Amino acid sequence: MNILSFFRVLFLLLAIVAATFIFPLIVAVVHGETEVIFSFVSPMVFVFLFTVIFFIIDKNRKISLNMRSGFVFVAMAWLSACALGAAPLYISGSFNSISSAFFESVSGFTTTGVTASPDVGKLPVSINFWRCQTQWLGGMGVVGLTVAVFPLLGVGGFQLIKAESSGPEKNKFIPKITVMAKWLWIVYTVMTALQTVLLCVAGMPFLDSVMHSFTTLATGGFSPKSNGIIWYNSPAVEWICSVFMFLAGINFALYYKLLTKQFSDVWQNTELKAFALLCFVASVLVSVPLIISGMSPGDSIRHGIFQVMTSVSSTGYASAMYTNWPAVSQIVIILLMLCGACSGSTTGGIKIIRWVIMGKSLSCELRRMLHPSGIYNVRINGHLLRSDIGNSVMAFVFLYFMLLTVTALVSAATGTDVLTSCTASLTLVGNNGVGFGLVAPDCNYRFFPAWAKWWFSFAMLAGRLELYTVLMFFFPSFWKK
Repeated sequence: MNILSFFRVLFLLLAIVAATFIFPLIVAVVHGETEVIFSFVSPMVFVFLFTVIFFIIDKNRKISLNMRSGFVFVAMAWLSACALGAAPLYISGSFNSISSAFFESVSGFTTTGVTASPDVGKLPVSINFWRCQTQWLGGMGVVGLTVAVFPLLGVGGFQLIKAESSGPEKNKFIPKITVMAKWLWIVYTVMTALQTVLLCVAGMPFLDSVMHSFTTLATGGFSPKSNGIIWYNSPAVEWICSVFMFLAGINFALYYKLLTKQFSDVWQNTELKAFALLCFVASVLVSVPLIISGMSPGDSIRHGIFQVMTSVSSTGYASAMYTNWPAVSQIVIILLMLCGACSGSTTGGIKIIRWVIMGKSLSCELRRMLHPSGIYNVRINGHLLRSDIGNSVMAFVFLYFMLLTVTALVSAATGTDVLTSCTASLTLVGNNGVGFGLVAPDCNYRFFPAWAKWWFSFAMLAGRLELYTVLMFFFPSFWKK
């Protein structure tokens, strides 16, 4: 791909992100936060200016992306979007260092939900709105937004979506990639609007409802309140968020199939069945020990389901101080952080489908040991699984645990305890937001040194882009022709 064309498309994407600054700007004007306005306007003007320059210079060249340039573009797009998102946070003085501002922006766009702010409740309303908006944009993918809005990327659009999306199988479910991206964003937007209305009915202020809908559907977990959902002390709000966290954990392609009446594909979806079963079993395993410990059955079920949904969906909310719960409940929560929800959703983690594939592969191997002459195959959604996908899953899980180990060591090198280091690693690589030890339950990382925050930012980006898109740059073979 020509370098000028590369920057033309890159700044086109950044221009889309910069255009969304208009929403926090409106919030700033309404709330009289005039000192924050320049923080959004200056980077917006900068991006628009360079977008125009590159379009003038390279306006007649046709854009074509192959597999390699697609991966490079997606990685650079996310880095650039995070840098742009950090600009208002730093220029406004809300974060006193570039490392903290960038860490916060990466946490937003990757929908991780950890923060480096001493007290998010004291940040300007417009800055909090932007923090939540970064999660909404990152939930469905900033590259996916570009592909949906600008059909000129149609030639290489699938390569971009493939490099950004989650799960072992990345297939187009309708012929045109731009149509696919638009449908996903329509469903995403409608669900966000519906949750906003329901939260308002439940008594949450309108702006808070918008921000929490942003971060619930994105499974991000940011909140304008320092203690998040706990601050509202509302069972209705918790139930609404629980339902939408579950919905956000489902593969969004299935919503399109529901709209087009492809009910059999939804009913036969192996991952959806496993996800629903996991949520039910985990809710029982978390709630029952709470009842035994003396909590009322109603509160136990409500808090148990909420914490299961926020953990498995990698949202990172908390409805109670779960660090005081029985050990069984806490262990289930930690295991859910490692598990993740469905591929093709806005969630983080390893994803249900990979665990299903590994479980079925293990079953086949055990049966093959008992009956060597038998023929055993893994079936997903009623179809035989290709052997290359099985190999890809094994390699992914190996890389995932390697990154978890290195990130835990980095955290430990700063002087934190074992529990904090291990769960922080699960949180960052899995884009989860649930924390234990020194980062529980507010997931505040402000005490970590700058060098650790840079590594943590890398770990969050690698986890969001499913490892390969980021880690392949470190292999010499990627750069060979």
